[in-house]
Amino acid sequence: MATMGNISRRGLLGSAVAVAAAAATGAADGGTAFAAGGDTATRAAAGAGGRPQTSPLWREFTAAPFTHPQIPFIGRAGYRGGSDLPRHRTSHGFTANVLHYGAKPDNSADAAPAINRAIAAAGERGGGTVLIPEGTYRIDDIIRIGHSDVVVRGAGSGRTTLHATRNLTELIGVYGSRYGGDKSSWSWAGGLIWLCPKDRWTSLTDAIKAKDWPFEGWTGNKRDEWRTLTTVAPARLGDRTITVDDTRELKRGALVLLRLADDSAHTLLEHMAGGGPGPQAYYWDDKTKLTSYVPYEWPVRITAVHGRRVTLERPLPLDIRPEWDPRLTTLAAPLTGSGVEGLTLEAVETPQSQHLLDQGYNGVAFQCAYDCWADDITVRHVDNGFGLIGASACTLRRTKVAGRGSHHPYYCREGSHDNLIEDFTIEQRTVPAPAGTQLHGINVEGLSSYNVWSRGAMEMGTFDSHRGMPFANVRTDITVNNNGRHGGDASAGPLFGARFTHWNIRVTNGRAGLMRIDGLAPCSASVGVSEVTEFDQIDVPDFTGDLHTRLEAYGTPEAVRPQNLHDAQRALPR
Repeated sequence: MATMGNISRRGLLGSAVAVAAAAATGAADGGTAFAAGGDTATRAAAGAGGRPQTSPLWREFTAAPFTHPQIPFIGRAGYRGGSDLPRHRTSHGFTANVLHYGAKPDNSADAAPAINRAIAAAGERGGGTVLIPEGTYRIDDIIRIGHSDVVVRGAGSGRTTLHATRNLTELIGVYGSRYGGDKSSWSWAGGLIWLCPKDRWTSLTDAIKAKDWPFEGWTGNKRDEWRTLTTVAPARLGDRTITVDDTRELKRGALVLLRLADDSAHTLLEHMAGGGPGPQAYYWDDKTKLTSYVPYEWPVRITAVHGRRVTLERPLPLDIRPEWDPRLTTLAAPLTGSGVEGLTLEAVETPQSQHLLDQGYNGVAFQCAYDCWADDITVRHVDNGFGLIGASACTLRRTKVAGRGSHHPYYCREGSHDNLIEDFTIEQRTVPAPAGTQLHGINVEGLSSYNVWSRGAMEMGTFDSHRGMPFANVRTDITVNNNGRHGGDASAGPLFGARFTHWNIRVTNGRAGLMRIDGLAPCSASVGVSEVTEFDQIDVPDFTGDLHTRLEAYGTPEAVRPQNLHDAQRALPR
């Protein structure tokens, strides 16, 4: 892994990070330190004295938080760089009560037209709040949030219910697979509450009707329509200030896209995998699904422009090298500043569909969304729960998937970065799983990076790294009954890229399967993971040779501090 080029900044942060680290761990001196590795001595040391001890890996990380070789910096994941969600207000004063638009809270008539009229009224005024008072509202159509700065707010997930009667196949049509066959793309796209820019929504539905595949990334259906704003000089992973050729079209607060193209030798993909002999020896050319995900597209806000120097909201996720044709470009206009809060979406209860034939009883989808959120939302009896599809910098807080069981309770699709899913729950299914169905869990794929799953209670499911080489993602402080299976097409390539971290993971049934990842994920860290044993889905590493992984406090979850890696990183100086 590369070291950070901005030495003065690194030096400046060193002492401040050390002070914050003590506060974040709750143990400045740390007591007895763990040894790296999962042997008996490590487990015994972890339990010595009967109290948690500060992780040596955490101490290492605080010395180089932006360039650590195994642990990514994810302390600014989520809405507005990790800021608190706005409470009971938006930046606009308009308020619309759906009862005034004709919605009935007694489940007696289709309330979707009234709710969508209220949302449109707020959007046409530049933003506002749409109130859905206590009650049960039947919806026979999709609830579409297509304007920025619009918040749809119920009275609470236990008080406001939207009862969805139809699925996306009925409402839009068959969303065929990008790769042919009879697979349904509603298995990984779309929601009955759908946050998606109005223009993107139109192009997407037109493409579905034409039996075409609408591209899910940040530059719209035609990736060659992006416009270059400026080229970027070489920089290092972890830098926040970059040098560009031309700043005339750049300004503070603007959202731009950092675009990195792969070269014929696939050195960009090698870099995402950690570099070195293993990735260099890997055969990339037949991984056609994976290579369709590049150029790598990373949306980010500009926080300052000084001469040719541009400061970004978050540190660079990768090196910037000339051979990758690095540019800041335009992107499809995203949805920003919108959210959905305080309600339950309950679909009519139907049996779960056969694998990859989902009809589209889907929950909440964020598509081409940036700085958006969901808070206090429950979805029940859904095919797929909460989706991030080309979405970045979004926060999903206090969300729950319940009912008859789902294919993907949470999924994080192509080109989704810097998202935060915290205080989440996947409840045990209320009916047995039909034969031929599949359960994943918390999914990430398609070069998605720097996403965080934090403080989770998973009564079923698994950690589904769904190939497509996601990298630099974190799962922390999660209890899981690991009874699902991961997926992923062989043409999507590796399960993991570099700098994946599992930190304090409590596995209640002792089953392996992408829990302890030191034997699979290159340049990764497994810290405080329960002792697990293999079952029938046994994976082998995609890369040969030394994976340069770290294993610490194996078999002793809760014995290592900080307990929650995201909380500790968030407490570091901004």
